Amino acid sequence: MRDSDRADGGYVRVRGAREHNLKDVDLDIPRNALVVFTGVSGSGKSSLAFGTLYAEAQRRYLESVSPYARRLFHQMPVPEVDEVDGLPPAVALQQQRGTPTTRSSVGSVSTLSNSLRMLYSRAGDYPKGQELLYAESFSANTPEGACPTCSGLGRVYEVTEQSMVPDDTLTIRERAVAAWPPAWHGQNLRDILTTLGHDVDVPWRELPKKTRDWILFTEETPTVPVYAGFDLAEVKAALKRKETPSYMGTFTGARRYVLQTFANTESAAMKKRVARYMVSTECPLCRGKRLRPESLSITFAGYDIADLSALPLKRLAEVMKPYATLQVNEDHPEKAIVTQRIAQDLCSRLQVLLALGLGYLALERSTPTLSPGELQRLRLATQVRSNLFGVVYVLDEPSAGLHPADTEALLTALAQLKAAGNSLFVVEHSLDVIRHADWIVDVGPAAGEGGGQVLYSGAPEGLKKAKDSQTRRYLFVDTPPEPRTPREPTGWLKLKGVTRNNLDRLDAAFPLGVFTSVTGVSGSGKSSLVSQVLVELVGAALGQGGAEAETEEADDLDKPAERPLEGRITQGLERIRRLVRVDQKPIGRTPRSNLATYTGLFDSVRKLFAATKQAKARKYDAGRFSFNVAKGRCEHCEGEGFVMVELLFLPSVYAPCPTCHGARYNAKTLEVTYKDRNIAEVLGMTVDAAHEFFSDEPTVCRPLEVLRDVGLGYLRLGQPATELSGGEAQRIKLATELQRAARGNMLYVLDEPTTGLHPADTERLIRQLQQLVEAGNTVVVVEHDMRVVAASDWVIDIGPGAGEEGGRIVASGPPADVARSKESRTAPYLRRFLQGGRDSAR
Repeated sequence: MRDSDRADGGYVRVRGAREHNLKDVDLDIPRNALVVFTGVSGSGKSSLAFGTLYAEAQRRYLESVSPYARRLFHQMPVPEVDEVDGLPPAVALQQQRGTPTTRSSVGSVSTLSNSLRMLYSRAGDYPKGQELLYAESFSANTPEGACPTCSGLGRVYEVTEQSMVPDDTLTIRERAVAAWPPAWHGQNLRDILTTLGHDVDVPWRELPKKTRDWILFTEETPTVPVYAGFDLAEVKAALKRKETPSYMGTFTGARRYVLQTFANTESAAMKKRVARYMVSTECPLCRGKRLRPESLSITFAGYDIADLSALPLKRLAEVMKPYATLQVNEDHPEKAIVTQRIAQDLCSRLQVLLALGLGYLALERSTPTLSPGELQRLRLATQVRSNLFGVVYVLDEPSAGLHPADTEALLTALAQLKAAGNSLFVVEHSLDVIRHADWIVDVGPAAGEGGGQVLYSGAPEGLKKAKDSQTRRYLFVDTPPEPRTPREPTGWLKLKGVTRNNLDRLDAAFPLGVFTSVTGVSGSGKSSLVSQVLVELVGAALGQGGAEAETEEADDLDKPAERPLEGRITQGLERIRRLVRVDQKPIGRTPRSNLATYTGLFDSVRKLFAATKQAKARKYDAGRFSFNVAKGRCEHCEGEGFVMVELLFLPSVYAPCPTCHGARYNAKTLEVTYKDRNIAEVLGMTVDAAHEFFSDEPTVCRPLEVLRDVGLGYLRLGQPATELSGGEAQRIKLATELQRAARGNMLYVLDEPTTGLHPADTERLIRQLQQLVEAGNTVVVVEHDMRVVAASDWVIDIGPGAGEEGGRIVASGPPADVARSKESRTAPYLRRFLQGGRDSAR
């Protein structure tokens, strides 16, 4: 087909795409179709779908808006491509964590909360004498609606003597006032107290209450002479002699210091530190509902708006259904019409969310607690209802976190968008989604430098002939997996009375010394049991702390109250030496954090450079070879390697630093070489290349070997953390754990480790997990991928449904036994995989 025919016949033409690892790609793909981009992890799929097609569509759209409005958008960089023709406007639905504030919720993302607030304003049941409230009065994020006592947070915060002075047997010099800053600042405050005549060497509890209260709670800030290192008697003598002080110091009470630091510091670490001294309790006025009393006094269907927002969406739809038909109301006919219109709209929008398997969520659920897959499906539901026409939807692995049963509902939603006259460009690994494609673009053959080529572009059947395609091997296979005999457990870790989210007094038993998969539909309670309760109980018992907070990025004051830990371990703890949780959270939030620094291998590399003759002659230590240390890094870009050029109305341009040309180090540091390579050249190596380069250095070679084993040989040592996917971050963490010397009696917990993995990479991951078990450890994974479940020794299936319909263990045993369960919704998909070798979904 000629190019002109393709351009006119409903195709998008791409010529010369070079984004990231793409190798001058030319491509024609149809519009008004479901186009799936496949290939191994890191092959270049996302670079083509998001980095090229979506970025180009966005650039064109932004060129059509006014320069002033353009500044309000987050603009993607201009893609490296020669030409793109026939590209309609695009909407991206990417895998990303929730907005980092708990004030963003399921209700705000879906906009259902707006409709609900309007319903309460115009059709709610008002108490006698209560004046009309506008919709904003039902939002905790507005001055009109927020509870005046807690400012819409639902909790009140205070600092007490007990919170700031945890050990009252200590003296002030021994840091009894723990809330005060450490180091010099804290010493300064203690010296000021000495000048003010207080004895800092008396146990806190022996000080008069009036003195203790003043030190902790005063708002006074006296400035006095400070005599550093003097005791009380020496200070008195110095003052009497009118001796020149070391300096003048200003006092700050402990409460004032804590509250001011929390409100004003830009340091996340400092904020976290002072937050420890703040005590939170449920707001006495709103009882945690965040709204003012007037707003909570108005009800609909017997619920105030906070209680209605706390219902699962499935239950909310049931409450709304009777109101979606017009009710007769002779006194207030307009109220009846308003009720019916809004209820009808809410019901139709809720149906889409229920169809996508999200009925277990509640409107009040904050977005930082949602998985990236849940958040993407939430946005997808909003798009299905928007009735847009002629748009390209670019989706990033929409099946992530979905049980095979829920994937079917996802495919229905995608079909609706396509039927409305839209194009769907989907990056996917789920073979079920790939099988439904109208057109497949297979990228590869390998990852990183070994990828970036289009191996096949066309109808699914034609992929059979693409010899280099790794996707082909899995898509058309119908042979059952090799039968394997599950390992016998060496013991049992038993949990009793577990209550969390939809789990209610659940008893669970995890086999030790084997590989266990925990399965169930989305929202059934898998993550609640494994990633929350199991991790928290074992972590607390071993003194390792609990699970990392789900809302780790949220403002500390916005965080919901910590849920009480209900449940206990009754057996098996003595068989666990250490808990290792391998999650998908980023390994760092800035480009300064990278694969080499996270795994610790960069320390060994810097020591090798410091041990060279050149470095020794110049007295360079290992710190000299860090781009985070002033003595070694380039002064112009401060070790960033690039400088940002603000173009105001266009996307900011990141240009290589004109001084170091992107090397990140100063010229003197770069003169030192190891095997004829400087430190910047080593950071530019891929893991595979570095493995060969450092083959005679075991301390560097070992971690590199493990990184290759988990399929990350294509990543550069200096690749910034911000460029890594969640799956890549998780595998880096796994590799870091695999290289540790300690072996045996470890409990490894992974939540959906196959997210972002091609089936070929999934098989490699399974081999690594099996090695951990062979070394005498226990592995527990939460999974939807039948390939992983079939490879397990034991399966615990939770359900049978989601939310209130889940939370029970419906089947437990070896994979073949669970596959025969009548009650399990996982069983038919596992049975199909064991019989025919077809991967049913993620």
